Amino acid sequence: MADVTIYHNPRCSKSRQALALLQEGGREPQVVKYLDTPPDEATLDRLLTQLGLEPQALMRTGEDRYAELGLATKQMTRAEAVRVLAQNPILIERPIVVVGDRAVVARPPERVRELLS
Repeated sequence: MADVTIYHNPRCSKSRQALALLQEGGREPQVVKYLDTPPDEATLDRLLTQLGLEPQALMRTGEDRYAELGLATKQMTRAEAVRVLAQNPILIERPIVVVGDRAVVARPPERVRELLS
């Protein structure tokens, strides 16, 4: 069985629901509370590749920090955007679930089923 990791925010209902779905499916994932232990740039870059996303697509645009940093109009390279996410983990969309070499942003939480089939 492939290793399962969830980048989790316990205060987020969608993140809690995704974790529950994993557990109901018989998986006990490694839980990374990414606000307490933010992923580094290399980890974020790997996750983005697994997700098939560019960094800006993983940013939570409704967060105050997004506006404070002026990210809506800021032009950044991929590396710069990854650095912003690493330095401001509150901006990372959640939850991210990884099974083996595949990953999804589990919004809605039922997306975890894509990885479990």
